Amino acid sequence: MGGMGGMSPPLPSSMNGTNGMHGMHHRMMMHMTFYWGKNAEILFHSWPGTSTGMYVLALIFVFVLSFFIEWLSHCQLIKPDSSNVSAGLVQTFLHAIRVGLAYMVMLAVMSFNVGVFLVAVAGHTLGFLFFGSRVFKKPDAVKGSDLPPFSC
Repeated sequence: MGGMGGMSPPLPSSMNGTNGMHGMHHRMMMHMTFYWGKNAEILFHSWPGTSTGMYVLALIFVFVLSFFIEWLSHCQLIKPDSSNVSAGLVQTFLHAIRVGLAYMVMLAVMSFNVGVFLVAVAGHTLGFLFFGSRVFKKPDAVKGSDLPPFSC
């Protein structure tokens, strides 16, 4: 067991129940470099699989997540006259939602699918254009948001 840190080596396929018709599983290859194609596995096991429609749905899902993250990053949901405790709890909740969604987008991008990467960047870009840039802001709009800027 040298070099394994006390762990036993993996069982051969004939010993772990994956032989024969009962244990046949279709396993998708995990890419470690960017690739083009609709056959991907994004966020969940076997999703979107090999279906073009499900792949498009996955791309829309990632786009909406990244767009929504930008909205959360620039929205003002807390009323100015709120108490510090309630405002702090709402800020904390919003921060947790934003971070959780951002990690989901990061994990989707880690599928190394170029389409997923492009829609994630596009969602963040359009979200920033609509909610963070000066393009759609009124001149007398109050600066700031409920959450501090994202820092990596």
